Amino acid sequence: MEQTHDHAASTVFTIPNLLSFFRLLLIPVIVHMMVAEKNALWAAGLVVLSGLTDVVDGFIARRFHMVSDLGKALDPIADKLTQVAVLACLTFQHPLMFLPLALLMLKETAAAVMGLVVIRRTGQVYGADWHGKVATALLYTTMTLHLLWHPISPLFSTVSILLCTAAIGFSSVCYTVKNIQLIRMGKAAD
Repeated sequence: MEQTHDHAASTVFTIPNLLSFFRLLLIPVIVHMMVAEKNALWAAGLVVLSGLTDVVDGFIARRFHMVSDLGKALDPIADKLTQVAVLACLTFQHPLMFLPLALLMLKETAAAVMGLVVIRRTGQVYGADWHGKVATALLYTTMTLHLLWHPISPLFSTVSILLCTAAIGFSSVCYTVKNIQLIRMGKAAD
């Protein structure tokens, strides 16, 4: 019985999972820096730190065989909550940021519902695909540029926001197609 408890703890308290918890704790600090302190430099630094810990936790999880179902669920939750919080704060200065914010929220809501169906049908939790990683990288780049570049060129701002939104939309379509295929395969296996 003790061995089962130790195994469960070891799959929860992994370095990648702790880094994901750390990213969750950064969110209110980032929002505080953006809204209350109006310190764009600190906010941008914390956003970059959050993004870097995301890259590091994924590398450690794969390299040292610390991938867990909790990590597969916790990692994207930390990412998406960070992204939504920063985008929501940025919409006050850059109203066009509403586009990636709205699309991201729609994409993640659909992905969460379909993901639960996939888990029920297949018993598997699937990680991020390349297009999701590209969309995330573009999103973090766009957010950081808008935090640091004052005043940002209106043309550059519009182009970067639209490019980011297009990447989120493309990724959303790809994930939807993949999830539908996984659900169909799960039904066929029943």
